[in-house]
Formats: sequence, C-alpha cells, structure tokens
Amino acid sequence: MHRAEADVVTGIAGGGSGGGRPGQEPDHHHGHGEDHDGGSLRDLLASALARPVSLVRTRPKRPPRLTEEQLHSGRVVACHVYAEGRRVPDGSNLLTAANIARRQHDAFAWLGLFEPSDTELASIAEIYGLPALAVEDAVVAHQRPKIELYGSTLFMVLKTACYVEHDELTADTEVVVTGEVMVFVGSDFVVTVRHGNHGALEKLRADLEGRPEMLQHGPSAVLHAVCDGIVDNYLNLVERLDADVDAAEASVFERSARPSVEKLYQLKREVLEFKHAVAPLNNPLRMLSDTALPMIDPHVRDHFRDVFDHLVQVTQRIAHLDELLSSILQATLTQVTISQNEDMRKISAWVAIGAVPTALAGIYGMNFDHMPELRQVWGYPAVLLLMAAICLSLHRAFRRNGWL
Repeated sequence: MHRAEADVVTGIAGGGSGGGRPGQEPDHHHGHGEDHDGGSLRDLLASALARPVSLVRTRPKRPPRLTEEQLHSGRVVACHVYAEGRRVPDGSNLLTAANIARRQHDAFAWLGLFEPSDTELASIAEIYGLPALAVEDAVVAHQRPKIELYGSTLFMVLKTACYVEHDELTADTEVVVTGEVMVFVGSDFVVTVRHGNHGALEKLRADLEGRPEMLQHGPSAVLHAVCDGIVDNYLNLVERLDADVDAAEASVFERSARPSVEKLYQLKREVLEFKHAVAPLNNPLRMLSDTALPMIDPHVRDHFRDVFDHLVQVTQRIAHLDELLSSILQATLTQVTISQNEDMRKISAWVAIGAVPTALAGIYGMNFDHMPELRQVWGYPAVLLLMAAICLSLHRAFRRNGWL
C-alpha cells in the first residue's frame, strides 16, 4: 500500500517537472533525475506513515453546534428578535437571531428552552457567551431561587408552582407541584430555561408582545414579566390552598367528618414545600427593586417593586397557613385524646356497674352453712332487688356526671 501511494506521488511530481518549460515536451531520457526526486518523496512519505499518531487532543473540544433539525426538536421552544417593542422578521432562527440583535440598535433576542441537555445548552452558551457555572446550574436544575451576576450577564432562578386538583385529601395526595425557570439576561439577549411540565411561557410572551411600550425596555422587561407571572401564579395557588385549609379547619370539630392526622400532616407538608419555593425569592426581588444593575432598565426597576410587594403578601399568607395548620393539627390531636378519654370513662362506668352484681353473686355463691338469710324464702329475690337498686343508682350518677 505504501509503494502504490509513493508511485502515485512520484508520477505527479514527474509530470510537474516535465511540464516546467512551455513548449518543451517531457524528456523521458533523464531517468536519474526523476529517480532521485521520486526517491526523496518516497522517503518523506514512508517516514510520515511510520510516525506514531497521538489520539490525545491538544486543544479542548468545541461543543457541537445545533443543526436545523435540533433547533425544532422541542428543546428550543421559541426564538425571536425584538426591536423597539416589536418582533423583528427573520429572527426565529437561532443561528441568525444573535447576529441580528447585535447589529440592530436597541434590539435583543429572546430564546426559550425546555429542559435542554448539556450539549445543547453548551452550544447556545457559546453563541451568547453565557457563564459556565450558571450553564451547569441550568442543566442540572433543582436549584433554590437566587440571583447571580457574572460580569454583564445576570442569572436568576425562580421556582414555579402548580396546584393539583384533588377530590379528597388523602395521606398521599399531591397538592403542590414545583418546577423551575432559569433566566439569563444580557445587554442584547434573554435566554429562559424551563424545567417541569407546567409554567409555560407562551402566554406570557404573547401578552408581552401586546404591550410594546413595556417590551421596548429590552431584556429587563422580559425578566420582569417572568417574575410577575410566576408571583401572580403564587397568589392564585395560595388562594386555593387557603380553601383547603379552611375546609380542614371546619371539619376538625365535626366528629363524623373529622380529618385524620395523616391527611393534615400531608397538607402541612405541601404548604411547607410551597414555602420553600417562595421564601428564598424575597432577597433576589428586593435586589432587583432596590439595586441599580447595569442590565436592568431604571424604568423596569420600579415595576419590580410591585412584584416584590405581591411576593411579600404571598409569603405572609403562607406563614399564616402554616401556623393555622399547626393549630389544626394540635386541635385534632386534642380531639382524639378527648375522645379516647370519653371512651375510657364509659368503659369504667359500665365496669363499676357490673362489679356490683358480680360481687354480691360471688359472696352468696360461697358454700358456707351459716350465712345471713341463707335459708329464707325471700332471700333470693331480696338479693336481686338489691343488685338492681345499686346498679340503677350508679347508672343515674354516671349519667348526671357525663360519664354515660
């Protein structure tokens, strides 16, 4: 195989030398010069083929770019470019949206992703210059609400929450399901990454496109819309949780419909899960509303204060529901204890009543010759009447004291 490749190279070299001067035919009689050149090429090719090849890359491997088929596979939910509050035509292609946003003044690209893989997000991170640590958090998910600054890029994590319809509260009922939305905000781009089957941003995008006066404030307007939509959903969810807690509270003192301790504890766990999704968001929203950040428009910062006020309301109501559930749980346990005490008093009362005839029968059942009234004709009915009188007296006394 090496000899054949060498012959091919020699033939090419020979043809090139033969046509060196125009008008002169190739000279086939100077074989020594051709053999010398061919031998040199053979030596070079042989040494190259014999040289060991290293399989280790000396430079880091670049993440593969997304193909057109991958762009429409469902990972990229939407990609558009906006300028002066309006959608720019021909901005729905990921490979060109970033360039359009950078060339056009006051324009930005909004890219929406749904549970992307590390390879897909790495390719997008290369286009927009996203920080590596934030990209890793966006892929792994299961993050707590937070806000981080990486140079000119802002990264924010928000928890979404969804109320699960249920006919009856059971020990394993799932009332609140949580997901996540990560937002990358730069000077000319917004990248939203969603995890979970709820909290879709399509309606939010449509509503924001209908408000060009807000959308013209750039990427910070998108971040505000995302935060506002999620917090408004918190308000709706806490209303429905409040209805469940009120129903549980009303049934505590209804003996026939009293909820079990397991059901109440499950509801308290769902409220705590909701609390863990909402409470850590206070500091990020306070930072967005009070701190001057370069990627946040000053006009939009005023709107963040309104979102923060709504979040404070949600946090306070969740704390109230948590305390109320603790009181309901304690009241239920108290009711169970009282019910057990009532049962024990009834049992004790009936045992006391039954002890009287048992004692008298036991006494007169002893086989002694000399016992009072043992040989009398009226002795047996008299003892029965005495048993009945004592038992009725005890029953009346227990009823009067609330034991029966």
